[in-house]
Amino acid sequence: MTGMVEHRASLPWLVADIGGTNARLGLVTEPGGPVQHVRKLPVADHARPELAVQAYLAEEAGLQGAAYRAPRRAALAVATAVGQDEIAFTNSHWRFSCAGLQAALGLDRLLVLNDFEALALSLPRLSPAQLQPHGALPQAEGTLAVIGPGTGLGVGGVVQTRHGWQALSGEGGHATLAPTDEFESQVLVQARQAHAHVSAERLLSGIGLPVLHRAVARTMAMPADELTAEQIVERGLSQSDAVCSRTLDTFCALLGSFAGNVALTLGARGGVYIGGGIVPRLGERFFASRFRECFEAKGRFQGYLQAIPTALITDTLAALTGAAFAIEQDL
Repeated sequence: MTGMVEHRASLPWLVADIGGTNARLGLVTEPGGPVQHVRKLPVADHARPELAVQAYLAEEAGLQGAAYRAPRRAALAVATAVGQDEIAFTNSHWRFSCAGLQAALGLDRLLVLNDFEALALSLPRLSPAQLQPHGALPQAEGTLAVIGPGTGLGVGGVVQTRHGWQALSGEGGHATLAPTDEFESQVLVQARQAHAHVSAERLLSGIGLPVLHRAVARTMAMPADELTAEQIVERGLSQSDAVCSRTLDTFCALLGSFAGNVALTLGARGGVYIGGGIVPRLGERFFASRFRECFEAKGRFQGYLQAIPTALITDTLAALTGAAFAIEQDL
């Protein structure tokens, strides 16, 4: 009872999921309740994160009127490494001091966690309505992993312990990407002409798709326009451009192989989830791709991988739920 009283006294909670392109912010008004009043703010529109948060809270104060209460606790899921007071984003101009941001927002407590740590914390609470499985649904037990191609490439995990769920934070997206056939080998050779280290993020992300597209074009010995990630996806899905179409096929195959590596490394036998903003745009093209074939293609451990379910997270607000869970755990 004491814990529940403390939970309620600390409400509302501010939660945020801040990527390289957008910041999603929301409020939690009940322990274990849904994230409400969600807004998406473009990172490029605000010089610093505290200005974006203050703009969001000012708008909420205006909308809620006398019912508005300023949040006393917050959890920010950020698309970069955490652990120090100074936070600098990998794929945007934003940076901040944790202590300085807490003071600027008048918070009693500020938690800053990696965005895929937050997304991992959301996994045990995801319902079937928030997922599109690639066969069987993952089970919220044991160890779960999540991989998310968005602006960058995030990797996280969560482990079930006798004390509850424990998130595993890391920077797996920057692990070296490995080819699995001759075509992929040549693609990586081409990518290394411009980048000495070809990480998974270097090809399997929004910033990476143009790099992958150029490498695929050179491997196919075909000319290719300089395209954005959005244009590559659009042309590939319409099959109006052979290089873009092959780029999407290669993307799905490499992502499947990388996801299998993560599953083996973490022992994620409960399931591997795919988050981020790119894969949902591929629709059925993703499920018809070689993703699952390449996920399982691990030689003597093919049977091990075949038993691990994979699913696409269709709820774009899942990381906000994980951030709220982090506050609950902290309390």
